[in-house]
Amino acid sequence: MSHTDLILTPTHVRFMNRRFPCTIGRGGLTADKTEGDGATPRGSHRIVEMLYRADRIARPVRWARPIGPADLWSDDVNDHAYNSQVRAPHAFNHEQLRRSDPMYDLILITDWNYPTATPRKGSAIFIHQWRGPGRPTAGCVAFRRDHLRWIAQRITPQSQLVIA
Repeated sequence: MSHTDLILTPTHVRFMNRRFPCTIGRGGLTADKTEGDGATPRGSHRIVEMLYRADRIARPVRWARPIGPADLWSDDVNDHAYNSQVRAPHAFNHEQLRRSDPMYDLILITDWNYPTATPRKGSAIFIHQWRGPGRPTAGCVAFRRDHLRWIAQRITPQSQLVIA
């Protein structure tokens, strides 16, 4: 493990010798992730992309890409583009990346079941802004806004989210 890895513990995430409170999926941790279970998958998940709302925040790092109005994420197990970024209009079930709330103003995308996805093994394990302390996600890991920003400015595409 590297000091640039995010290490999930029972009470926080450790990153660069700091501790950050976080929330995880409402289904807890799992070694057998399935679509819609609300669980956060155990394992080491590489950070592969970063997206941000350019109309709301400054670009956090050079490799971050802006989220546009037509950007979506497919979570439909019947979609050939399951668990990947797609664009509107999109005929299959999907999640809006450009949300009215600030939850996805900054997103770190992990390689969980991505880019080559196995249907029903779970989609969109992101690192994003939390809804509040103790409020679970649908399977992602979430942080306070200022903590997420601090992490995003220091993380690299080689960093991993380690969930034991």
